[in-house]
Amino acid sequence: MTSNFVFTLSCTDRPGIVAAVTTELAALGANIAESNQFWDRETGMFFMRIAFTAPDGVGRDRLERALRPAIERFGMRTQLTDRARRKKLLVMVSKFDHALLHLLYQIRVGWLDCEVAAIVSNHDASRATAEYERIPFHLLPVSRQDKAEQEEQVLTLFQETGADLVVLARYMQILSDRFATRLYGQIINIHHSFLPSFKGAKPYHQAHERGVKIIGATAHYVTPELDEGPIIEQDVGRVNHAMTPDDLIAVGRDIESRVLARAVKLHLENRVMLNGRKTVVFG
Repeated sequence: MTSNFVFTLSCTDRPGIVAAVTTELAALGANIAESNQFWDRETGMFFMRIAFTAPDGVGRDRLERALRPAIERFGMRTQLTDRARRKKLLVMVSKFDHALLHLLYQIRVGWLDCEVAAIVSNHDASRATAEYERIPFHLLPVSRQDKAEQEEQVLTLFQETGADLVVLARYMQILSDRFATRLYGQIINIHHSFLPSFKGAKPYHQAHERGVKIIGATAHYVTPELDEGPIIEQDVGRVNHAMTPDDLIAVGRDIESRVLARAVKLHLENRVMLNGRKTVVFG
């Protein structure tokens, strides 16, 4: 019986990196199923993702021991993931539940290989959905006075459930710098614009007033800089002068749902690697 793993690495580019890793894998009898690599000439950094199967008896400990000399030699930043372990999401949502419902559907049909460990909301609107899906629901209202306490509850829940990723499925609260920093690279948000041009209240009404011809959505990692985190995925849709703000909202909801689900899938499959303020995304 074989086991499936994904190994990702980043380090300063120099000759011999690929050979060092693949030689060790071959010596263990591993078979590479997919390999992607990228050299960022601007920063001199090298990024690589290898999906492979390991023969019976070759587990995580043996793989880590075999790869350690190459990791130390090249100063690699690495991650080894056993794909047999199903990853867990902690989904946060406010009143609008379109992105949440799309995530749940894609999990149900198997396109997203994960489970939702908990749904957290500052409103009660998604309780019925959580109960129908048999997912623990946590109503955690938030105000300016108790924001720190509420976020500490979310962090505790993240740890207790063993969640791997926080997904902001139209969670309409600004996270604190402390929260964003503690879970950097583990929080994905959906922003209701292809570029963050229309911020604040009623973004689609602002877009309508400006007569835009294309609207879209951006999924990104959350950082202390509001809506400015490393971008994972984007998409757009065409609109025209005859459409009302409600029409734009309908188009936008559809795009937001699809973009967020794709970003989550890319993250879960270890296809996204942070590169400063940008990402390397191996599709």
